[in-house]
Amino acid sequence: MATDKKKKPHYVNNKQFLEAMIEWKGHVAEAESNDEPRPQVTNYIGECFLKIANHLSYRPNFINYTYRDEMISDGIENCLQYIDNFNPEKSKNPFAYFTQIIYFAFVRRITKEKKQSKIKDAILKRSNIEDMIITQEHDDPSEYQRQYIEFLDKYSFSDDKD
Repeated sequence: MATDKKKKPHYVNNKQFLEAMIEWKGHVAEAESNDEPRPQVTNYIGECFLKIANHLSYRPNFINYTYRDEMISDGIENCLQYIDNFNPEKSKNPFAYFTQIIYFAFVRRITKEKKQSKIKDAILKRSNIEDMIITQEHDDPSEYQRQYIEFLDKYSFSDDKD
């Protein structure tokens, strides 16, 4: 029984992306040989980086982070940083190459943010909790302190061992 599934078009056409990379690298080599300024990355290549980063950010292991925009920015920045390392003579798959770069940029951002969260939690635990809690005159501040400390203990990453 054959199924007639419609194939979704790829959001980045690898052949066109490869052609654009080869053409851009040719312009870079020409500019370097003529002692001219390095050409900017084309809009198409930039769009490919953005599409790859956006699409990768919707994977289940990346979607629920509040700093997803920072992850995407880091991925694009790393693509631009390592664009010269892509060698079309060795690989005909720029999509896979830049997807890996973006993936590891995401992982680094998550690690960095978790580390910052641990530091923030540790500072909050060590600080004077009464100074941070705004209470009204009729409220019992000790109840807020206890609840807040319990919250920090329950949801803190500071006890995780990486």
